[in-house]
Amino acid sequence: MAKNYVVTLIVLLFFAFAPKAFAQEIAQPQIENLSIYPNPVNSNRQFIFITSKHNLVKQIEFFNAIGKKIYATTLTGKELNISRLATGVYFLKITENNITETRKLVIK
Repeated sequence: MAKNYVVTLIVLLFFAFAPKAFAQEIAQPQIENLSIYPNPVNSNRQFIFITSKHNLVKQIEFFNAIGKKIYATTLTGKELNISRLATGVYFLKITENNITETRKLVIK
């Protein structure tokens, strides 16, 4: 009888700690110090600023709330013209030096 409890306890402990022991974490590279400001932004502003540690050329893709790509551009500086965008929530796919990150932008 005690043998069954020991086996059950070992099996329970295995399943409790197995996911942590076998999980493989793959570190995704990130764009260092990526920042979008102001965010949220008022609809009367025409520009936002996208900066990073190295401020290299960035490819920016805009997606609406349902995931449809609505605009793409290349950013060589820090200032991005958003005057063509209506109020709403957008997702920005930002690629710099072959590293991609996604950020949310809210236009009020």
